[in-house]
Amino acid sequence: MRKLFQLKAITLLVFALLVSFSAFSQKAPQKEASPRDSVSGKIGAASIKIAYGSPAVRGRKIWGALVPYNKIWRTGANPVTTFQASKNIMVEGKTLKAGKYSLFTIPGEKEWKVIFNSETGQWGIKDDGSANDNPKKDVLIVKVKSMKSKAFSERMIFKIDKGFVLIWENLAVPVKIQ
Repeated sequence: MRKLFQLKAITLLVFALLVSFSAFSQKAPQKEASPRDSVSGKIGAASIKIAYGSPAVRGRKIWGALVPYNKIWRTGANPVTTFQASKNIMVEGKTLKAGKYSLFTIPGEKEWKVIFNSETGQWGIKDDGSANDNPKKDVLIVKVKSMKSKAFSERMIFKIDKGFVLIWENLAVPVKIQ
């Protein structure tokens, strides 16, 4: 009887050790390099939501290097950034109908083009690394001026106030909305 008890105890101990080794050998979950984020707010009667992948600087030169000037950019990371308005709005003085849009930009050293595109849900880049923008589905393109941000921002973020502002590294790109 005692030997049977010892055999069961040893079997249970071996099983527990195997389970614990298996559990501890699993890799700890890695932080996502460009986690999804979103910002929401009201501008006038319209509810605005921007959902995006938030890349980090991580010691890299961003503007004119990682994100080239004068080339269409997915404006974030991973799936396309989306912009949603519950009502018709005026973006930089031009009408944008209520709806959900993908948001692309063409960064310049001083002036940017902000592109609202009717196709949503796609990955932000194609296999060749270019932005996954279908120009035939561009609904609105506005030009805005970039400026130095008030503070360094390690992660790309959007803020909503009297429009929206893209902030990353040492740059801010404000877009007026009414």
